[in-house]
Amino acid sequence: MKRKTTLRAAWLVLAPFCLGAASSQGTKPKSAVDQSVLQVQVILDHLGFAPGVLDGKRGQSLTAAIKGFQESRGLRKTGLVDDATSAALDRYRGWRAVRTLRLSADSLAGPFVNPLPKKPEDQAKLPALSYSSAMEKLAEMFHTTPAVLLALNGAGTPLKPGSPVAFPNALPTSRDYDAKLPADWRKTLNDLNVDAVQPQGTKVVVDKSDQVLRVLDADDHLVAQFSATMGSEHDPLPIGRWKIQGFSYNPKFHYNPTLFWDAKASDKAATLPAGPNGPVGVIWIDLSKPHYGIHGTPEPSTIGRAESHGCIRLSNWDAARLSLMIKPGTPAVFQE
Repeated sequence: MKRKTTLRAAWLVLAPFCLGAASSQGTKPKSAVDQSVLQVQVILDHLGFAPGVLDGKRGQSLTAAIKGFQESRGLRKTGLVDDATSAALDRYRGWRAVRTLRLSADSLAGPFVNPLPKKPEDQAKLPALSYSSAMEKLAEMFHTTPAVLLALNGAGTPLKPGSPVAFPNALPTSRDYDAKLPADWRKTLNDLNVDAVQPQGTKVVVDKSDQVLRVLDADDHLVAQFSATMGSEHDPLPIGRWKIQGFSYNPKFHYNPTLFWDAKASDKAATLPAGPNGPVGVIWIDLSKPHYGIHGTPEPSTIGRAESHGCIRLSNWDAARLSLMIKPGTPAVFQE
């Protein structure tokens, strides 16, 4: 039996701080978050069918997640919460869309880097490519954006110990991470609210046409799906059959301008420090094709909408979650 360790969720130790400037009337603006849509996103996020950031909005990532869920349950793939899909989701309605938590402790203390230098040689001088602010770190912890936190709570909501703050319900069911994992990586999983209990996959399929990464079990049954950014005109997705080589947790990034078509002539090779706002986020999942991998990102809201340098980019929390589902040697099929 594996030895496991439990990490308690930790919150915030900061000087009194607000989500935004308080309004002159001291009242909250009306929330722009559709709670019925947010609950569907929350359920899918818990089940491993990543809907993108939890924002209560319909879009291509949510549609793809619904299709993945429908496929996994043998339903017609409409991408809509039709009657059959709604019935299949009913058993999970206990996962409320929003949880209000009283902030405590210290997980969102800095250091923070703001502004983050743009030049690689300047980034290389930093101790870490950290979050820009407590707001950004708090938003990523709950798989959302600072704008959604503002919409749920209103400008002027204090971020200080004891303050109640509403979040999209990304809280995991378990934090009993495998004790064999490095301690700093277990802390990252904890900070990103990644559930310790995950389905196990035996194959990864990256589908360019759908802009998703699928995880299949030994029976070729879909057990998880993540929206992904993959390739570009200059660096297309490497179609073919590869293997997962291994994982680099909280990795440094070795910037080699000769591998980047958009590098400036003046750019020099540099080793960038680790951090969630680094080019590959919190994890690098190495592939058997040299210089290619599956990794996190500093910009989760752009997943599926931006371009990459040929690699497969997921949100930090999805990339971290994927690492708990697969093992070195897992086949990875990249297809059109």
